[in-house]
Amino acid sequence: MIINTGMRTDIPAFYSQWFMNRIRAGFVLVRNPYRPDWITRYELNPDVVDCLAFCTKNSAPMLKHLDELKAYHQYWFVTITPYGRDIEPNVPPKEKVMQDFITLSEKVGVNCVGWRYDPIFIDRTYTLEQHIADFEQMCRTLSGYTHVCVISFIDLYEKVKRNFPQARTVTPQERITIGRTFAEIGKRYGITIKACAEGTDLEPYGVDCGGCMTKQTFETAIGSNLIVPKKKSQRAECACVLGTDIGAYDTCGHLCRYCYANYNHENVRRNMQLHDPESPFLVGNLQEGEVIHQASQESWIDVQLTFF
Repeated sequence: MIINTGMRTDIPAFYSQWFMNRIRAGFVLVRNPYRPDWITRYELNPDVVDCLAFCTKNSAPMLKHLDELKAYHQYWFVTITPYGRDIEPNVPPKEKVMQDFITLSEKVGVNCVGWRYDPIFIDRTYTLEQHIADFEQMCRTLSGYTHVCVISFIDLYEKVKRNFPQARTVTPQERITIGRTFAEIGKRYGITIKACAEGTDLEPYGVDCGGCMTKQTFETAIGSNLIVPKKKSQRAECACVLGTDIGAYDTCGHLCRYCYANYNHENVRRNMQLHDPESPFLVGNLQEGEVIHQASQESWIDVQLTFF
């Protein structure tokens, strides 16, 4: 199975000590975000966890722990965009994030690190031309340290509209221009551009529309074939392998204006105050009368040899 740490929050950036405490304890407790009274215990054991999947905007706090995680296969997505503190208030300077990306790639391997440049939006500051110029500069820096860059365009969910009312939808022509140009730039630097949940519209322009966290992605990272049980994605257009997420919504301190995982800043502030690095939960603790359900876990690695 795959343990995912980054669909609901940024664990490496804000909760690395808690995560390592859970690794050492060998288990984690997770509340269902839609039914908080349903608590699941997941064993953190390399015998059943085939890969730890990280999504982060700041890998720095976890770099010192990588040696301790060597028993686990890993795959990292690091989001690096051109946006400033007006959009991503608490994300470190991009130059620092890119240098940490390079360090991460050198430690875990180029096949275990992907770059995310998303979500893409366009306004007076972050123009189409500026995106293209910034993307090429980032490709130049990251070339040789990743083979993949994932792009997607901003989705105007209700929480996004509330927290970022100035945002607008990227037009079809702008999407095509970005997809085609990014694919051309990526090719020059040895970086394949993948689209995340954007359908197949960009495929004719050289963009890989087959998904980002796919079965092949993980197989390349861990060096083994996987037998993945069929699971429905959260979105019909998503082709990714769904891991088990151990994060919690409304806990990411980056406070990015486009964030899909935070409802509002007050919820984030309250939940971060409730965080205890020693707790088996990311937020809070077990309450009297609550029942823990043990997850059914098994490795997806195909142990049978195939001869060609």
